[in-house]
Amino acid sequence: MRAGDLLRRLDSRLLPPLAAALARLAHGRVRMRVLTATALLSVSAVLLTAVWTAGRGEPPGDVTVGDVVRVGVTDGESIPQYVRSSRSELATLAADQETYALVTLSAYLAPERLKPILGGISVSQVFGRVPLPGAQTQIVRIPALRVPDDVTAGMVIVADRKNAEATEYREMSSKLTGDSARERELRQVYDSGAEVAIAEAEAYRGGCSCVYAAVVRATPPALDRVFERPEVRAVDAAPEVRRLDRAVFLPPLPEQRDVVRPPVHTALPSGPPAPETPTPPAESPSASAPSPEPSTEPSPSVEPSSATPEPSPSDVPTTAPASE
Repeated sequence: MRAGDLLRRLDSRLLPPLAAALARLAHGRVRMRVLTATALLSVSAVLLTAVWTAGRGEPPGDVTVGDVVRVGVTDGESIPQYVRSSRSELATLAADQETYALVTLSAYLAPERLKPILGGISVSQVFGRVPLPGAQTQIVRIPALRVPDDVTAGMVIVADRKNAEATEYREMSSKLTGDSARERELRQVYDSGAEVAIAEAEAYRGGCSCVYAAVVRATPPALDRVFERPEVRAVDAAPEVRRLDRAVFLPPLPEQRDVVRPPVHTALPSGPPAPETPTPPAESPSASAPSPEPSTEPSPSVEPSSATPEPSPSDVPTTAPASE
């Protein structure tokens, strides 16, 4: 029984007879004594309940709320050191200790190439990015309990969203009819964003080789077998992760070899001015990502990587997609 339930039960037992007694005692010293005794009895009940609850060791609630765990590497960190340390940490885990892990691939792979690598273990989500030369493309996170089917379905959803983004960029570019330096630069920014979005949409719709990382759950022996695959670069076990919605995963991109750094976007002008913020487009399917908890029949949907905020036409695509 919880402390609150016990106090409510004490109230229901003690307060009615005390109220009846007070009603019979109109005033005087007797009434004062009864009030004093009632107060002492109430305080004693509260103290006894607190001691009883502490002795039972009841948890104060969800202790994981407020704690965000980061798994992977951030800008400027050494990738070779990350690979070595993740390998060492995996070796220290007990063989029967099932844990979440971030699997980083050495190259971008198509959905059908994931099953030989991740088959036999529980997959929660994959990370994808269209590797366009000289372009900063968005990192997307696709819930994928069934590989490769959920990955392929999620890519189609991304493709639809990218087509909508391209339309928004083109509409904003068409509204800039002036010939000032600022408007010329903004048109270049929006036109570049539309071109990149169209290229991303075409790639995802064709089931591109765009997946470069996955979040899985398995025992260390199973993770060791995954690490032995030639397509795998690192397996970063994360036993500290209890809830996927309280974790941020930061896998390095395949082309990043020494340290983590954003790719260069050569299609943009140097130092573009900040555009006026337009009316944001309607929410895409990524806005309501499903719960990380596995379901029996998942409905693939896509959400942006938390390390790379979802770009909309109101965001100038000048910052590189950070690896999450």
